[in-house]
Amino acid sequence: MEVKLDEIDLTILREIQNNARINNSELARILEMAPSAVLERVKKLEQKEVILSYHAKINPLALGQRLLAFISIKVNDIIGDEKTGKLLAEIPEVLEVHDIAGDDGYIIKVRTEDTTSLMNLMKRSLSHIPGIVSTKTTIVLHTVKEDNQLTI
Repeated sequence: MEVKLDEIDLTILREIQNNARINNSELARILEMAPSAVLERVKKLEQKEVILSYHAKINPLALGQRLLAFISIKVNDIIGDEKTGKLLAEIPEVLEVHDIAGDDGYIIKVRTEDTTSLMNLMKRSLSHIPGIVSTKTTIVLHTVKEDNQLTI
């Protein structure tokens, strides 16, 4: 879905992406527009599903989630069957699920407390999903950049 966006829309998206808590009057001041016009623009961006949601970025260390890992998952699913992906997405520790090209069917991003909790996740959850043939886990030693912000 491609939506036609003008410079005002792009400015709104930049500002909201940088600070999801920005209020309408501050956006109006930045854009030098009436608050009602800005509110209308934001609502249209939400309706067109350009703005999908608003989030707070929480420090995972504050929640004891010190371990970040990526798990490549080989599956025997038929191409286009999303059953395994949907089951993976239901696991609370799984932050992202990507259906990928290549030998593996999926790559998932997970956060856990430590290697013991990662092993428990794999035993408790992954081993019970039918269709998973094998996994390969990459544990992150240090994160240089982790961001969800799009280039606008």
